[in-house]
Amino acid sequence: MEVTQLPHLNASLNAVATVLLLVGVRFIRRGRETAHKRTMLACFGVSIAFLVSYCIYHLNAGQTSFPTHPPLWIRLVYFLILFSHVVLAAVVPILAVVTIVLGLLDKRLLHRRVAKITYPIWLYVSVTGVLVYLALYQIPFDQIFPPP
Repeated sequence: MEVTQLPHLNASLNAVATVLLLVGVRFIRRGRETAHKRTMLACFGVSIAFLVSYCIYHLNAGQTSFPTHPPLWIRLVYFLILFSHVVLAAVVPILAVVTIVLGLLDKRLLHRRVAKITYPIWLYVSVTGVLVYLALYQIPFDQIFPPP
């Protein structure tokens, strides 16, 4: 796979993580602990694969810039999403590891407390990762808002 294809892979991995997070929570709400555990570990594995691919891409391809010519409000929305995504993405690995370790150690009460913080942040980061990808690589801003 060429480095230029990695953003597409990264978005796919984020989308898969989103689905696994939603399915994993549904399993635990239905009392299916083993399915929940396997799904959440799979989600963590997908997220690790994303992080490796993301690092490989940015070490080789550098940064991708958002176009400067869409209306200001579109740029502001994009940068608000990007900023919150980046800040929260920095804490997801820590929260995920703590949550997983507590679950594996059968520290149920503490696992639930931390998971109530981890889950919405991890879900937000996964979803906004796909949105950032769409804004950078799929929405043809150059055609919608041609440069002056």
